[in-house]
Formats: sequence, structure tokens, C-alpha cells
Amino acid sequence: MFNQIKKSIQWGDETLTLETGKIARQADGSVIATLGETSVMANVTFAKAPKPGQDFFPLTVHYQEKYYAAGKIPGGFFKREARPTERETLISRLIDRPCRPLFVEGFKHEVLVMATVLSHDLVNDPDIVAMIAASAALTISGVPFMGPIGAARVGYSNGAYTLNPAIDELHDIRNKSEQRLDLVVAGTKDAVMMVESEAYELSEDEILGAVVFAHEQMQPVIDLIIDLAEDAAKEPFDFQPADTSALLAAVTALGGEDMRAAFAIRTKQDRVAAIDAAVAKIKAGLTEEQLADSSLGAVIKQLESDVLRSDIVKHGRRIDGRGLDEVRPIVSETGLLPRAHGSALFTRGETQGLVVTTLGTGDDEQFIDALHGNFKSNFLLHYNFPPYSVGEVGRVGSPGRREIGHGKLAWRALQAVLPANTDFPYTIRVVSEITESNGSSSMASVCGGSLSMLDAGVPLKAPVAGVAMGLVLEKDGSWAVLTDILGDEDHLGDMDFKVAGTEAGITSLQMDIKVAGITPEIMRKALAQARTGRLHILGEMAKSLTTANAFSAHAPRIETMQIPTDKIREVIGSGGKVIREIVETSGAKVDINDDGTIKIASSNGEAIKKAYDMIWSIVAEPEINGIYKGTVVKLVDFGAFVNFFGKRDGLVHVSQIENRRLNHPSDVLKEGQEVWVKLLGFDDRGKVRLSMKIVDQATGEEIAKEETSEASE
Repeated sequence: MFNQIKKSIQWGDETLTLETGKIARQADGSVIATLGETSVMANVTFAKAPKPGQDFFPLTVHYQEKYYAAGKIPGGFFKREARPTERETLISRLIDRPCRPLFVEGFKHEVLVMATVLSHDLVNDPDIVAMIAASAALTISGVPFMGPIGAARVGYSNGAYTLNPAIDELHDIRNKSEQRLDLVVAGTKDAVMMVESEAYELSEDEILGAVVFAHEQMQPVIDLIIDLAEDAAKEPFDFQPADTSALLAAVTALGGEDMRAAFAIRTKQDRVAAIDAAVAKIKAGLTEEQLADSSLGAVIKQLESDVLRSDIVKHGRRIDGRGLDEVRPIVSETGLLPRAHGSALFTRGETQGLVVTTLGTGDDEQFIDALHGNFKSNFLLHYNFPPYSVGEVGRVGSPGRREIGHGKLAWRALQAVLPANTDFPYTIRVVSEITESNGSSSMASVCGGSLSMLDAGVPLKAPVAGVAMGLVLEKDGSWAVLTDILGDEDHLGDMDFKVAGTEAGITSLQMDIKVAGITPEIMRKALAQARTGRLHILGEMAKSLTTANAFSAHAPRIETMQIPTDKIREVIGSGGKVIREIVETSGAKVDINDDGTIKIASSNGEAIKKAYDMIWSIVAEPEINGIYKGTVVKLVDFGAFVNFFGKRDGLVHVSQIENRRLNHPSDVLKEGQEVWVKLLGFDDRGKVRLSMKIVDQATGEEIAKEETSEASE
């Protein structure tokens, strides 16, 4: 009934297995990849004909994490997986980015890739497994895919690279000094196609070494997919790209010169208008048959690409007249918004971001429910890209994949320089509003986010800047690396290479390649050129830092204290009674963590001090021979009970009240009276023993033994 095929290799410390033929047999390609006990099923289907008039490649990738994979039931009211989480969206992009350029040029059939996590061992991250499964499913499906690709994750600890570190090693990496890198690489047999990383001020050589290490380590995976395909692949789909050479010649003859003149215009809006005019002229000169050709859009784009690329490679001339390694003019400002805790406006050429920082308390942390456990995040970065930023109209809705991806890239770049939670116990939310865009708005978010947090008084380890690099690689092997690319240079070029970091090193790297031919030499050149650009941008940013606020007057103040974990119950009280009383009495917000860390927040310093004192009185232990001010709470025949240390009571025996015999404590004391007492110690049953007679009740000073002896005589 089943024609099951299974292939396995030892990969690092785990066994990697690919199997097909048993499940989802009606899909064009279906593979279950298993690493350790983490399994992901990837299913590929594609339309056997394109939609009429479609002029783009409709590839859709959906990565799904099923809670049953980790033996969990989803949280929330409905107890069912709902809309994609941020992580699912990011991993969908992670699969899409290296695969999309490998489809045969001109293929415009709809393709759907669905990767579903079936089992999660909480050790091996399913994202790498999903990329491998998707690559294998595409390879055996018969779709015109020039793969396969492999994928690998790399860590960097104690000067050595590690393959596929366990999830625990990389979780909360910011607070693990021994681990400095979380890097994911995807590539073919011959070339790297995609890089995504979170780094901790690594040098260019260390980053490049990690990429090369990953590419070497994924080769056995690529061989395994090829081995599977030899036994399980379907017949290749009969697809022949349309011959568009005649149409390209006609388009070039009609509008080539106008297109070249348009790309010589330096202002984006004027350039776009001139390009539109050139396109309109081209269409006006075409025949009805040529206008009906579904390849027309791609051919016009090809003309644009040829014009831009030839000017760059042959003449070293960019759209806006800059040199290949030149950064656009930069203006940065801070403190624009009076009520915001921190704000910055970062403008680089025609790209601009208004970035705002808000400081919150522990109640504002984001709760994340993931397959490998539940945890909180105290650093949030949200990126918004409204239509007006590019002079367009459009529907405004929830954040799309692009906005989520760009926001995560900026998050990775900035979180590496955040202070430890114990040093700065705030929840930090950074929002980047892109108000203008002409290339690399994600890197503008990095620069603006750094300035905005410094303006809010966040003690960053160092400012962070980011720059987007581009590449034009011609068929004859000539190439040029571009610093600070424009939007058109991104769309029509061969590489989008974003590098962010401090003066000391790289904190984030993201690379997408559109051609299979990027050599280590090109990457080394791009990294070196990016470092020069980054240092220049940091210098420009520094000009605005003199106006940064020390700390916003509108931000909450937070003080932390550490208590023994066995005292947490006492601070909370039965049913939360004690903690509610502290909050109501002091007016401060109090947040208690399981490790005994307490955060007290308020805009009023007196409220913080009052809450601190109330908590300290509960958890602190009185010292023997210490003198304390207390209140008489009860009188009995044999003495007085005095509340002297928070809620702690102790007995002053009748013989310890005064240096004379008393008939009853009520002779000199009454309930509610304030007295000074000295802690003598504890009796055999642990009861507190106090004394009043050896303390001067007027001053609270201990009475010398000689005076006590004389008085008793």
C-alpha cells in the first residue's frame, strides 16, 4: 500500500532522517524530516498552469507549530492554534527567502509549501528541520526548482563554532556570556543563499568564519536530499521559459534611452514619475499582441535592471550620483516628543524613521507561549511601514510578514547592547514609524532605535548603527559592492546584505542572495565596506547624542530588591492579602519574580521607599542586641507584648520593664504606647525576649551597665 522511502545520516550529535511515501501522498511532494526527536512534515503542491495574465511568481510558504508536538494544549479561550505567531511568520520567511531565487526564471505557477511541526524534543529547533524538509519536498515534487538547499545553525562559544546548538544554549542568549552567536545559514551545494543572525559584537572575520563553517556543515544534508530524490523524485514538470528576447529588443528600442535618462534623476519621486512615463511610452509603441504578453512586466523590469546594473559595473555610477562606498547624507535628532520617554528622528537621504521608546514595568513584559516553554520578554520592537512613506495609497491593516521581519532584524541588532535586567529593570518598547522610505528602512530603525533608547536614559553598552549593502554581479564575472543601497538598487540588484553593530563589532547580519555565485571574496569585501559605512554612521549619530535626556520625567522609577525565596510567601500573604496591602498603602506597583527579585515602581520616590520599607520589615531578621522602636499591642499579667520589627512581636517580661518591682505592667504601660526595646535573644522555644529597662525611653540609647546596677540598688 505504501511505497515508503527513508534515508538517514549522522549529522553532528543527532541522526537526521528524511522519509516520504507514507503520508500526504496526494501532495506533489511530501517529506518528513526528523532530527533527534524533532519532526517536521513539509508538503508541496503547485498549479499545473499559471493564471492568465499573472506577471509574478506566487510562492506561498506557511510554517505551523502544533502544540501537540510538545505535548501541550494551546492557551487562550478557544484552545486552538489561531493566527500565525510572530515566530511562525519569521520561520515562514526563513524558508521562503533561500528557496524563491532557485525557481526557474519565468515560472509563474502558484506554489504552496506547508511545513508542520509534528514532534518537538525541546532540544533541536524545528526551524532548521523545517527548512530541510521543505527543500527535500520541493526537490522530489517535480516543480522546476534548482535546489536542493541545506540549512544549519551555528553557535560561537569560547572561540569555537558549534553546529546546531541546543535550544537551551541559545535561549535568553543576551544573559549568557559564554554564547555569542545564533546564526542560521541556507545554501546550495556551491553557494550561500541566505544568512540570519544574532551576534554579540563579533568581528567581520568571526562572522565570515561562521558562514563558511555553516556552508561546509550543510553539505551532507544536501547529499542526503539528493540521495532521497534519486529514489523518490517525480518526473520533472515540463516547463520551458518563454523566449522574451524579441520583446526585450522591442521594449529597449522604444524606451531604452528614456529609461536611462529616468535613472539619472536623483530625487525618488521625480525618478518614479520619469520611469512611469518611459513605461507608458513603451506600451504606446507596442502591438496589441505584445501588450497581451504576460511576460511584458518582467521584460520591462529586465530593461530597468540592465540600465541600472550596467551604469554601476561599467561606469561606477549610481542612481543618485554617489560613489559605490558612499553613505547618503544623515541628519539625526533626539527629544522631539515632549511626553514620550525617548524619541529620535533618523533621516538618511530619502529614508526616515521616527522612533519612540517607552519604559514600563514588569506588568508590561510580553508573555510568550512557545512549544519549548513559556517565558517573558522585556524588550519589544515594533516596526510600521505605512503607505504614505513611499507616496502611495493602500489598505492599512495588521502588520504583514515584511513588517514583522524588519522589526525582528532591528530587535536582534539592538538587544545585544541592552543592560542586564538587574541593572535596568524596565520593560523597553521601541516603535519605529517609517515616515519616508527609499532603501533600508530596517537599518534606519536600528539607528533611530539606538538614539531613542539613549534619549530615554537606557544605559546601552554602546550605540548601534546599521547599513544595507548591495551587489551587482554580471554574467561575465564582474561585480560591484554598494554601500547604503536605494530601493531600486535593492529590487534590481543581486544581494541585500544588512549589517548592524557597534564600533566594536557586529550584532546582527541578514543576507539574501538572488544569484548562486557569491564567493567568500565578495562577502569579505561587503563586510569590510559595511564596517566603514557603519563607523561613518555612528559618527554622524554621535552629533545628536549631546542633547539626549538623562531620564524622562514621565517614565516610572523602578527599584529592585532581592529577598530569600522562602520569604516570597510571607510578602504575598494568604490569597495575596499582604502584597495588596503594601500596594494600597504605598501607592507603588510591586512585582515579585520566582527567584526572589522584587521590582517596585512608581513615579513618586516616597511611594517606592514606603513599599521598600514595608517589604523589608517582613523579610528582614532582627539582630540580637539591636535596639528597636515598637508599640505595645497587649498587656498580660507576666509582661507586655510589643510589635517591634514589622509584624514581629516579642515579650517584655514584667521584670524587664523597669528597674523596680511592678504589680502589673499596666502600672506604667498601656496598649498603643510606643516604647524602645532591646532584643536580648530567643528562648528555648524560639520566642523573642525583649527588654525595656536597659534602654533610655526618651532617647532610645542603651543605658550603661553601671547606671542599671545603681538604679537596681
